[in-house]
Amino acid sequence: MIELFPQGFEEVDKKRGAELAAYTDAAGEERLWAFFGSGRSADVETGWEDRWRAFHRPVRVGRLWVGPPWETPPADALVVVVDPGRAFGTGSHQTTQLCLQTLQELEPGPLLDVGCGSGVLSIAAALLGFKPVLGVDIEEPSIEATLDNARANGVTVDAKLVGGDEQLPSSPLVVANISLESVEALPARTDARTLVTSGYFASEQPQLAGFEHVKRTTLDGWASDVYRSTSNDGLA
Repeated sequence: MIELFPQGFEEVDKKRGAELAAYTDAAGEERLWAFFGSGRSADVETGWEDRWRAFHRPVRVGRLWVGPPWETPPADALVVVVDPGRAFGTGSHQTTQLCLQTLQELEPGPLLDVGCGSGVLSIAAALLGFKPVLGVDIEEPSIEATLDNARANGVTVDAKLVGGDEQLPSSPLVVANISLESVEALPARTDARTLVTSGYFASEQPQLAGFEHVKRTTLDGWASDVYRSTSNDGLA
């Protein structure tokens, strides 16, 4: 289905397995039949192209509000507007919310956002007074999305492409909402005093050499942790 409909398709859970549906034209239907040898077609309801918007709802985390451009934010919030059409994170996932909560509990200063995605955490950090803010990611579209979203939100954020095992810039504070394996590789890749990590289940606990665990918060089975360096040779 990815090869036939790279622009996207829908997976619908059924009592017996799942149904895969592509919104396409007659040519696309012919490709589907040629590949699978079977299938069915039906006319879609008017307005189907806007139904995806119902899945992208805003979230409020403390002083921060993160939402799509068609929603109206509250007047008392620091607003992060992210177009989910970029598909690299909208702020609604539990791990993102946990990181947003933790950022509001820390003293602003320089910040490195590892795995910046759409730039939600970088933009929120800039709104909270962190500077300079640098986002890094292994995907070029994520860099473009972060820079575009930062401009749209009127904040100063830099972003750059990095390799998967490349040495990362030093920063007193590093936030990383990524996989557990990538989190555990951070001590060898960057010089930091404080690490804010997430992207894994509450049943998992990162083991970070040279760092002591300070705090854990959880939400709906996901976790976020704060670690501090035990070395006197780190950033002051």
